[in-house]
Amino acid sequence: MKVHWRRVKIEKTLNKNGQKLIIEYPCRWIYKIIGSDDRAIRVGIAEIVKEHDYTITPSNVSKAGRYHSLNLEVLVDDEGHRTGIYDRLRSQPAVKMVL
Repeated sequence: MKVHWRRVKIEKTLNKNGQKLIIEYPCRWIYKIIGSDDRAIRVGIAEIVKEHDYTITPSNVSKAGRYHSLNLEVLVDDEGHRTGIYDRLRSQPAVKMVL
């Protein structure tokens, strides 16, 4: 895997406890994606991040086998890129939740 680094951009955001979180970009970011159809989730992910270097790994399956969770790791350039991927993942019909 070849990573092309650009200038490091540091952005400060607040976490859920109101504490400052410093993120240095570009960085690898992991999204946990939950849905009912593993294959459809993978197709949706590929449509969104097809231009980027990414890795999908299985995470969990619910006890009844109804829900599957996958981890998506992708290189993000800045906060806008990171939140844009998040928003597009949430809008996929096969995706129930993104963490």
